[in-house]
Amino acid sequence: MSVTVEDSLQSKTTSFNEIPIVDIAPLLDNSNPMKVVQEIGYICEHIGFLYIKNHGVDEQLIKEAYELTEAFFLLPFEEKNKLNIIHSGQTLRGYIPMYAENVDPENTRDFKECFDFGQDTAEISPFFGPNLMPQQPVHFKTIFEQYHHAMLGLARQLIRAIGLSLGLPADYFAKLQTKPITIQRLLHYPPQQGEITKEEFGIGAHTDYGFLTILSQDANGGLQVQNRNGDWVSAPPVDGTLIVNIGDLVQTFTNDRYISTLHRVINTSGKERYSLPFFIDLDYDAKVKVVPTCRRDDTPSQYQSYTCGQHKYKRFVDSYTHLQTTLRE
Repeated sequence: MSVTVEDSLQSKTTSFNEIPIVDIAPLLDNSNPMKVVQEIGYICEHIGFLYIKNHGVDEQLIKEAYELTEAFFLLPFEEKNKLNIIHSGQTLRGYIPMYAENVDPENTRDFKECFDFGQDTAEISPFFGPNLMPQQPVHFKTIFEQYHHAMLGLARQLIRAIGLSLGLPADYFAKLQTKPITIQRLLHYPPQQGEITKEEFGIGAHTDYGFLTILSQDANGGLQVQNRNGDWVSAPPVDGTLIVNIGDLVQTFTNDRYISTLHRVINTSGKERYSLPFFIDLDYDAKVKVVPTCRRDDTPSQYQSYTCGQHKYKRFVDSYTHLQTTLRE
């Protein structure tokens, strides 16, 4: 069956150069870190999204992660649902069935299923605790713990660069991330057929709740980013790269100098689409407030300070049907 997309969901078919590609090797090997810092600063201020290459994450590890992701989502629903996020309590990890999360609930239903995990801890508190890991496929836990570790290390390097780009000490944000909230997500977007309308598609327009997102996407595409003119621009897959975008916390820290950019996914490929976004925030109780270099007499703070965990939990309540039900009870 053919696929058609209503006009409001169309994106421009553009060269990926509209979302810049940054070679971050000089940052990682410390050969010319300030060159990368300046590029990242400019992009965060004007675009909010970038591709990174020479990122240091083993391509074989990424390949194995995708194989395990596909195998997990191919399991019978009954098996996946044993790990439903509703069983994780405050930890908020596990399997998220179709329609259980909607990031733009006033306008659309998300046509996707997910699996979330983070750093495994014995102590249970909001966003922390044991992971609900599947027994099958084999090696799932081992490979994804390696993947999470690789993403966390890469994220810390990029966050260091963001701090430097703002004229802050390299460890400014690291001091707020001694035990950060992290979520490694596995995403499956089934193909849609017929007419795709704003009532239901992959994932609705949203900004990311936290500090930084590092995304690996498969070859099937579907990610769209809204530019400053309000146009939706395609962000197609580029071999050997990961996509990075800043979230709401960075926008607050920078007093709107760096903007958390709207994005969405519409899978028109006719194939199953998989992606692996890694989210890093701050410590649960860390204060989010405008940094000194973005606060002047002529640009007063646009935000009251708030804590990272409270902000994130509120956004989860807005998106997750089971949390809304719990609050009503």
